[in-house]
Amino acid sequence: MTNNVARILDKGRGARGAVAMCAALGLAAILAGTPAVAQAPAAPAAKAPAAKADGKDAAAAGGSKSAWVKLCEKAPFNHKDKDGKDVKEEKNICLTHHERLDGSTGMVMVSAAIREIEGSDKKSMMVMVPLGMALPPGLRAAVYTKDQWAKAAKNEKIDEKTLKPIALKFSLCHAAGCTAEVEATPEIVEQMKTGGGIMVIAMNAGAQPIGFPVPLDGFTEAYAGKPVDNKEYAKARGQLMAQIRERQQAALEKYKAEQMKNLPAQPGAAPAAAPAAKK
Repeated sequence: MTNNVARILDKGRGARGAVAMCAALGLAAILAGTPAVAQAPAAPAAKAPAAKADGKDAAAAGGSKSAWVKLCEKAPFNHKDKDGKDVKEEKNICLTHHERLDGSTGMVMVSAAIREIEGSDKKSMMVMVPLGMALPPGLRAAVYTKDQWAKAAKNEKIDEKTLKPIALKFSLCHAAGCTAEVEATPEIVEQMKTGGGIMVIAMNAGAQPIGFPVPLDGFTEAYAGKPVDNKEYAKARGQLMAQIRERQQAALEKYKAEQMKNLPAQPGAAPAAAPAAKK
């Protein structure tokens, strides 16, 4: 796992990452999750999604000092009472969440979160990676200490025997990517509080391992702190996505202009006017 970690970290160092929900799915859907069997999406083999150095951070745009943020929302839950009747109720669900977006396309490169449901002692660790990953192997993750994270960034050797691998099984695929989950035991949460980062490893369709680094700077504060204002956060994310769309449009216009310059002269085109003869 240590191999190529420094290269991956170096590519992601300039992008703190946008910490946001997938707007198309809605906050409640992401928070609640769906424990279903992941269906293999019709997607080509994905290459290693290196983070862009010009990545954007929605959390910073919304006033947060960390790339981790806590989002909470009421979500409906259905269950049966002791008489077998259907009962509907709302529970508060919180997600301490980190998400990195490609600053050029808005694509989710990787996201990680700890999900807490009101009234439940169990927490979930959720990681989402882009489409195109092989589903049967699931994901493997390891929390690096701050010292190990710093060494990995310098391509220094790490004693992998000290790492405690975490296996996550895919539970849901949607347009933005595939989510894998595992119970977030107290040990895992404590590791994240004191750790430097999480290295997530997935297998692409070509059976090649792909590394997704997730820094843990600010996780402890976000996890223990109050949730952010959802409306303000959504506004900040909307502004971020608008900036990305403007960048895409500018890049497209530049590409079109360059293509027009390289077009050969058309047959029959009128020659340029000759300069006026001197008297």
